[in-house]
Amino acid sequence: MAGDNIEKVQVLIIGSGPAGYTAAIYASRAGLKPVMYQGIQPGGQLTITTEVENYPGYPDGIQGPEMMVDFEKQARRMGADIRFGLATKVDFSRRPFKVEVDEEKWLEADAVIIATGASAKWLGLESEQRLNGFGVSACAVCDGFFFRGKEVAIVGAGDTAAEEALYLSKLCSTVHMLVRKGEMRASKIMQDRVLKTENIKVYWNTETDEVLGDKNVTAVRIRNNQTGEKQEIPVSGFFVAIGHEPNSAIFKGFLDMDEAGYIITTPGTSKTNIPGVFAAGDVQDKIYRQAVTAAGSGCMAALDAERFLGELH
Repeated sequence: MAGDNIEKVQVLIIGSGPAGYTAAIYASRAGLKPVMYQGIQPGGQLTITTEVENYPGYPDGIQGPEMMVDFEKQARRMGADIRFGLATKVDFSRRPFKVEVDEEKWLEADAVIIATGASAKWLGLESEQRLNGFGVSACAVCDGFFFRGKEVAIVGAGDTAAEEALYLSKLCSTVHMLVRKGEMRASKIMQDRVLKTENIKVYWNTETDEVLGDKNVTAVRIRNNQTGEKQEIPVSGFFVAIGHEPNSAIFKGFLDMDEAGYIITTPGTSKTNIPGVFAAGDVQDKIYRQAVTAAGSGCMAALDAERFLGELH
């Protein structure tokens, strides 16, 4: 790592969903000249969401990708230096912090804001990816509204799956819940609620064989993994609720994380265990995971970074 040609920046933002872009807007306005690397999925998870109806200020709703273009434009207009590129390695052992981009270029930063988000876990079916956004979704709270009065299926057995099944049961005529084993992982209280809800039908020992449909989801073919028996259930929506994976692998060894890999921040702040390194959005939030909460935490991270840098000088 040559010393002379390392680019030096005040604030480096890693990742570009609502959290990253909001941090860039606030940091730019504070005169911190932030540099952002957009990561593998510029715009984050919202770029695979079709309609966003629950973000304030868009009374008619907006397409997820379009909304992220708006966020990016605003950050650029404020003066943020937004670049394509993926952070591939970090060294947070001392300040200035060092971050490698695309396995070739190193930067030094006085403060780092991590907004790398999380990725939904998928079952790995071709049909699931092909129909993603056309009836297949990994977020019931985001997309359940579009299936009002219709039949849907949901895959999963944990608390999130149970919560999402209950949420869907209030909107949809029937919720077919597909559970791989003969029991759920969800907490007792959540299981009881699911089993007491009349329009949730639980299928035990059940795997998803294929999601069916040409342009939109029309049915799901399931397989009983004990008898091998298959059946088709006509549904309009197919929700995958088998968890999310925070994009935090490159920070392991430096930052405190929970057992699932979510970065731990001091409650009420974006501060990590390393002063000068801040985390915002879904990489540190496994509870809410909404665009509006991610944006709020991006604002917090920029203000925390501004305060941190102000105290240094």
